Amino acid sequence: MTESQYLTAPQPLETMPPGVPYIIGNEAAERFCFYGMRTILIVFMTQFLLNAQGHLAVMGEEEAKGCYHLFVAGVYFFPILGAILADAVVGKYKTILYLSLVYCLGNFALAADQTRLGLLLGLTLITLGAGGIKSSVSANVGDQFGPKNQHLLAKVFGWFYFSINLGSFFSTLLTPVLLDHFSRVDLYGQRAKHLGPCIAFGVPGVLMVTATLVFWLGRKKFVHIPPAGSATLQEALSWEGAKVIAKLGVLFLVFIAMFWALYEQTGAAWVLQAEKMDRHWLAWLRPADDALVSYGITFASGWSQSEIKAAQVQAINPLLIMLLIPLFTYGIYPAVNRIVKVTPLRKVAAGLFCTVLAFAISAHAETLIVTSRRPPTIWWQLLAFVIITVAEIMVSITCLEFAYTQAPKKMKSLIMGLFMLSETVGNAFTAGVNFFILNKDGTSKLPGAEYFWFFTVLMLVTTLLFCVYAAFYQEKTYIQDDAPVSHARAGSAVQSTGPASRPA
Repeated sequence: MTESQYLTAPQPLETMPPGVPYIIGNEAAERFCFYGMRTILIVFMTQFLLNAQGHLAVMGEEEAKGCYHLFVAGVYFFPILGAILADAVVGKYKTILYLSLVYCLGNFALAADQTRLGLLLGLTLITLGAGGIKSSVSANVGDQFGPKNQHLLAKVFGWFYFSINLGSFFSTLLTPVLLDHFSRVDLYGQRAKHLGPCIAFGVPGVLMVTATLVFWLGRKKFVHIPPAGSATLQEALSWEGAKVIAKLGVLFLVFIAMFWALYEQTGAAWVLQAEKMDRHWLAWLRPADDALVSYGITFASGWSQSEIKAAQVQAINPLLIMLLIPLFTYGIYPAVNRIVKVTPLRKVAAGLFCTVLAFAISAHAETLIVTSRRPPTIWWQLLAFVIITVAEIMVSITCLEFAYTQAPKKMKSLIMGLFMLSETVGNAFTAGVNFFILNKDGTSKLPGAEYFWFFTVLMLVTTLLFCVYAAFYQEKTYIQDDAPVSHARAGSAVQSTGPASRPA
């Protein structure tokens, strides 16, 4: 089947487009790969990294955090380049397919070589692959919808985000176990130092191959919007396109970037914090455990002593996402909407305030670590995770849909790339802070809780400024036209008459 024989515009359906399940399945497997690899990255760099002779040569905490955030920044920089490739040159399908193969190679490079050279090669390839496909995958979801079924967009982006966290949840639990088990010298001897990282990075690589296969299998089901060539550049340089880029640029690269600067620390600073906490998360069940044993009931004996690994604490985030997305979509948002109109930017504002609260809790937990004789319970961090997950639902999912609906039709991937670039800016900022505060003797200029309070105050100031900006923001929605509808002019804007046309 040639490129011209694929569907090139949404079908005039009022129901779910047939290509959506393939996109959702692809995303679940790809996110298993990405988050599985990323979950153990900070632990790998600080505990398992080797030199060329095969001896341990690990990074210090500040260097590892800086490298971690530079990697994530790179992953979210390349969507803007992938977007140009997709919108103007080869289209979204070929961009996703070819760069997914590069992505696969990156995972296997990490699995094959545990030195800094292998780390650099693997992360570079993953940055190119994962980053290059990001904006196209998200925009490809929206491309499946036309005017008749655009009312399903919000729900589908919610389920799209659900699939992200389905993959993330299982990989976040699994890869730390794989790394720990296959690194046991008592079981695998001297090869354990290679075997653990090899298996832990290799399994996500296999899932990325699966994701690529699922995407390829759906090629005849979903819409392939043809690349617009120079028309993309012309639209971007038009007055309309320039206004959209300017408005969304400030929104994403200033306000949302600061959200990511804090949120992404759940995979770095919060992991290192969890290492210093009491992770016996079921210790509060000890009295019940002892009581059952006294009555001869031993099947649940020892549950109160179970300890979660520091890298596994992150698994609560995708689990909560899967539980809370339906709650917010079908319960909280409709209920609040009866009292006050729920607009995208109002959701974002509420999410940013939640981010402030979450980091204030992590700052308090760090204070307890420094001042208490006993390590504080991991429940402090779990509470912070609950609140920052609520923030993620209101900020990230909302902006994902907002980036698509507010983008002119020939600029969908480009604007999605602009949204992804907010993660680059946020992570680059955090990496810069970590390298700046690193003293020559390895100590920090922001020791202990000072580090967390710095970001908490910065987020509060950013949130207050966002509320002022959002009050003056005007929204305008653009949706792809159905293929058979001759009166729907391609490239025309759909000025929403609902909440999307009003200021937040």
